[in-house]
Amino acid sequence: MGVGEGKSIGEWFGPNTVAQVLKKLALFDEWNSLAVYVSMDNTVVIEDIKKMCWSPAQSSSVAHSSAHLHRSALGRNKNTAGLCTGWKPLLLIIPLRLGINHINPVYIDAFKECFKMPQSLGALGGKPNNAYYFIGFLGNELIYLDPHTTQSFVDSEENGTVDDESFHCQQAPHRMKIMNLDPSVALGFFCKEECDFDNWCSLVQKEILKQQSLRMFELVQKHPPHWPPFIPPAKPEVTTTGAELIESTDKLFELEEEFEILSV
Repeated sequence: MGVGEGKSIGEWFGPNTVAQVLKKLALFDEWNSLAVYVSMDNTVVIEDIKKMCWSPAQSSSVAHSSAHLHRSALGRNKNTAGLCTGWKPLLLIIPLRLGINHINPVYIDAFKECFKMPQSLGALGGKPNNAYYFIGFLGNELIYLDPHTTQSFVDSEENGTVDDESFHCQQAPHRMKIMNLDPSVALGFFCKEECDFDNWCSLVQKEILKQQSLRMFELVQKHPPHWPPFIPPAKPEVTTTGAELIESTDKLFELEEEFEILSV
């Protein structure tokens, strides 16, 4: 997957590369219908997300209205249980560059505001030679987990379950000054239902776009006319495992790895 994003085997993945790889991997996951949307040019397009998340099996009239209208909380279509129907759960990832060499202080309030949203999954980022998963903040410090604890492969048991006890964080979260954060980050949000996404759009408009003079990202209704047409991603045909790209596995460990946070 990394090779397809221009990264060699053993090379460091930045937040944007991780987001693109996750979007590809989701297409091969047959256990769920998760839709992964990665924003482009710091812009989230509501129309494209609605088009991607609505199931093709629904009626054309509902699909048309869902893909092209940003309905208010009072105008949504709901079933008798009060839930939106036909919506694929959305993983929304927004790769950002919040400065050149250091994070621009003008973005800090908006960045922290994202953690308050109920749809927030945190953020990917870090600092040179370190990559972290940020889950919140306290004052001017970010709370993070370090995901780099390696362990042996665990196979599923006969009944299909997995002993995942060792996969959970065994240490308390860490903290770091927000100004020490590398400017390359990726925000993550999860919207199980369309109403969750509509609520997220409202929060972004109210708490981020209208409050900040320099916007961290843009939220637009329609697909920009100068962009290529939006085509929902589909599972590609796989004809290679990538193993032929490795000349020798011994060479992977001859040199110490050099780590780098990529720019978006």
